[in-house]
Amino acid sequence: MSISGLRSVKGNVLICLTAKPKAFPDCSKDQAARKMSVAASASKMVEFAGVTPGTYAISLIHDENGNGKLDTRVIIPREGFGFSRNPAITFGPPKFAAASFGIVPGMNNQSVKFKYML
Repeated sequence: MSISGLRSVKGNVLICLTAKPKAFPDCSKDQAARKMSVAASASKMVEFAGVTPGTYAISLIHDENGNGKLDTRVIIPREGFGFSRNPAITFGPPKFAAASFGIVPGMNNQSVKFKYML
């Protein structure tokens, strides 16, 4: 997966890959979700190895202050976020269907561009 649009190299990028629509976007309800944290300075390309073919969605957070969560101000994200397939953002996160994509045997790639509200 290629990542673009980070406004700084501070903190980490928190990544979650899930196949369960009810667990998207934070993966807390999916024990099989693949989670990863990488330094923002080293997050241009990220790889999940050994993923079983199926339908998945990815969510990302630019955790600039390193506290392990998306900080908000009156429900508006203060840190950056991104989703597979780069769906339009209206009110709240996109649905699983808007961010989902298929993984097939071989090389698969998603390009995610970060968005910042504040």
